[in-house]
Amino acid sequence: MTAPSTIAHYKIASKLGEGGMGEVWRATDTKLGRDVAIKILPEALAQDAGRMARFTREAQVLASLNHPNIAAIYSVEERALVMELVQGPLAERIARGPMPLEEVLPVAKQIAEALEYAHDRGVVHRALKPANIKVTGPASGYPGRVKVLDFGLAKALANEFTAGDPGSSPTLTMRATVAGTIIGTAAYMSPEQARGQNVDRLADVWAFGVVLYEMLSGRQAFRGDSITDILAGVLKSEPDYSLCPASLPPRIEYLLKRCLTESRIIQ
Repeated sequence: MTAPSTIAHYKIASKLGEGGMGEVWRATDTKLGRDVAIKILPEALAQDAGRMARFTREAQVLASLNHPNIAAIYSVEERALVMELVQGPLAERIARGPMPLEEVLPVAKQIAEALEYAHDRGVVHRALKPANIKVTGPASGYPGRVKVLDFGLAKALANEFTAGDPGSSPTLTMRATVAGTIIGTAAYMSPEQARGQNVDRLADVWAFGVVLYEMLSGRQAFRGDSITDILAGVLKSEPDYSLCPASLPPRIEYLLKRCLTESRIIQ
């Protein structure tokens, strides 16, 4: 995809990344004089009037979320979503190895607060993973501000699906003609999502547990050579908790295992 030089009053600068939900570009808001991130949606999506209308409605709901740990949505333009520009992906920090507990806890707390705020307003993330979590540089002290991105966009961009059909789960796939890639990351999917069942806030609780495990261990909770292998692990196995710090406080261990217990009685 070649980005236009401008979208509305936003001047496109440089590409930041891409994924199943489109390409993300840095841009300048020429009216307010600030840098923003613009997610340009796949062209095939823009040609589907019904899905674009659903996406616009969903984006309007997401724009109403006002929380310090949720990346803000500024506007919806043709084929584009204008968002707060946030640097510092958590995935890069995890790639360097396990995070010490004093680093993990402030980050986990802020992620949980973002999820709680959204859930209280009826919004489920559906695709929580380290790539969708940013940790900004601290103004003073560590660890800085956590920002969770892309709330609800998996639902907004996916095809309608039939419960019980894992192959069409909106958090797992889009048709290749629409996205060209998998939009959900299997390793962070809840058992309900793996089965193609309806998704509620407990899917985010599960994903939060997976992210917490990964921060503590530096390893993915569920691994495999294929999506099928990973999903089988999600459905049939438990993470190797021995990879977490031996000094992990009992209350944190309890929280972690509670999030990753499928029978989760978290009402």
